[in-house]
Amino acid sequence: MKVSIITITFNAGRTLQRTLDSVASQTYQDIEHLIIDGVSKDDTLAIAERYQQESRHEVIIQSEPDKGLYDAMNKGLQKATGDYLVFLNAGDTLYAPDTIEVVAKAITHQPSPAVIYGDTAITDAEGNFLHLRTHRPPETLTWKSFKQGMLVCHQAFYVRTDIAKQYPYDLQYRHSADVDWCIRVMKEAERQGLVLVNTHAVLANFEEGGDTTQHHRDSLKERFKIMMHHYGLVQTVVMHAWFVVRQLLRAGTQA
Repeated sequence: MKVSIITITFNAGRTLQRTLDSVASQTYQDIEHLIIDGVSKDDTLAIAERYQQESRHEVIIQSEPDKGLYDAMNKGLQKATGDYLVFLNAGDTLYAPDTIEVVAKAITHQPSPAVIYGDTAITDAEGNFLHLRTHRPPETLTWKSFKQGMLVCHQAFYVRTDIAKQYPYDLQYRHSADVDWCIRVMKEAERQGLVLVNTHAVLANFEEGGDTTQHHRDSLKERFKIMMHHYGLVQTVVMHAWFVVRQLLRAGTQA
C-alpha cells in the first residue's frame, strides 16, 4: 500500500523541518510526500529541497501561486498517486515513527476501507505535547458523527485516494472546508457501503493556534453553514445550543 502525505507550505521555514523529520523517521517504506508551496519568500523551499535530496521516500515539490490553503490542498489532492492520502501541513507531525505502519495494518477489510482514522495530540509551537484533542474520535465513525463537531482531525483522517479525488475542497469556505470535505467523503463511503476503520491510536500531532484558531469567529460561522447544509437547520440549532450549554458546564466545573 502506498501512502501519499500532502504538506502545504507558505513561508513555513520556522515549522517545516519538524514536519519533514517526522515523515523521514517513518519505518514504513512506500510513502510519497508531496510538498505544495505557495511561492514562499523565506527558506521554506531550501529546506524542502534539502529534504528531497536526502529522503529515502519519494518527494515531489511544487511551488506556484495559489488562491489560498484549500486551493493548494486541492492541487496536492489531484497530484497524489498513493492508495491513501493524508494532509500533514507545516508544523503538524506524525505521532510516532510507526504511525504509517499502524495505518497500513488497519486495512483488514475487502474492499479497502474508505477512511482510516485515529486520535490527535495537541502540541505547543516547539512541538511539545500539551494534551490530547478535546474532541475525541468515536468508536464508530459515520458522516452523522460530525453533528457533534469535528471529532476527527483531518491530520488523523486517511482517505482512499480514489474517493478523495472525487471531492475537492469547496473554496467558498476559507477556514473550515476540511469539515465539509470530511463529511462529503464519509457520505460517499456510506453510499458505497464502505467501512471506516478506527486504529485506536494517536496518529498526529497538531500545533495549537492554527488557521481555525486564529480566525475563530469566521470559522464558527462557516461551520454553522456547513452543518446546516448537511444536517438541516433544526438539528444544527439544537446541537449548537448544546455546545453552549456544554461550555457553560465546563466553565462552572473549572470554577
